[in-house]
Amino acid sequence: MSTKNKRPLKTKLLFIVALLGVCFILIQFARPQIDSPPVKADFEAPAEVKNIITRACYDCHSNQTNLRWYDKVQPIYWQVAEHVKDGRKGLNFSNWKNMAPADQKAKLWEAVNQIAEGAMPIKSYTMVHTEAKVPASDLAILKAYLAVMVHSKPADTSKTNALDKQYQKWQKAKTAHTKLPVEPNGIAYIPDYKNWQVISTTERFDNGTMRVIFGNDIAIKAVKEHHINPWPNGTIFAKVAWDQLQDTAGNVKTGAFKQVEYMIKDDHKYASTKGWGFARFKTPKMVPYAAGNALFANECVNCHRPMSNNDFVFTMPVKH
Repeated sequence: MSTKNKRPLKTKLLFIVALLGVCFILIQFARPQIDSPPVKADFEAPAEVKNIITRACYDCHSNQTNLRWYDKVQPIYWQVAEHVKDGRKGLNFSNWKNMAPADQKAKLWEAVNQIAEGAMPIKSYTMVHTEAKVPASDLAILKAYLAVMVHSKPADTSKTNALDKQYQKWQKAKTAHTKLPVEPNGIAYIPDYKNWQVISTTERFDNGTMRVIFGNDIAIKAVKEHHINPWPNGTIFAKVAWDQLQDTAGNVKTGAFKQVEYMIKDDHKYASTKGWGFARFKTPKMVPYAAGNALFANECVNCHRPMSNNDFVFTMPVKH
């Protein structure tokens, strides 16, 4: 190549580099706002617990976001601002005391379990903010605190009475549902889940419930063929929850029926919620959870978002 041809090429490269440099400088001025409202209802816990939560969660889940210099550089800052916005929406430790005790238990249970699953803090964050990682020793401290916070005890009279009332009504019932209830998003109650196979079980000791996850034929076939990430279209899960009854000897059994939740896989029909349709029906009357709110599925998928690497499914099948 002649010297004359090299000069125009070099000039073009310098122009492109200069243009990129100008663009990089200009985007530094396009900055979404990250507010830091006053903290008046902060999370309180023993020092060792508070330190772990502060270090691992507060940047995105409180009003005390600590931005390092590298967090403030665009385009990284845009992603940070989005994480803070979503994080505070899901759980804000700065508003902890404003939540009801039952909601506090539920949120802490969810937070600790997402840490245990490796879903939180998100890996892209801990790759840079290594101090936010939660080692096994810290996770054990959080689990111990959660266990004390929601300590198990023998079932009270109200729970046993609720079970007796449900049973008496069930005995008197003459017919099943003649018209299936439907969620606002069009998903109807599926009574056939009672004939499906069990995939796994979970316990929500924060609110005293136990759950069984059933899978339809497509889900069971996927489990046998190890085709669960992603799950195939047509997969349906039914997660059924009951009160958890415990006697003085520590024996546990199911109490009154609470609800049944469905996840239905169809990556075309439910593309806006990551390929899953969601529905929940509460009490034996199967009352739709989201009556009057067709957008409730967004609430569900936001809760499942940390499990995006597992096709947004929390509970993995029991291995045999």
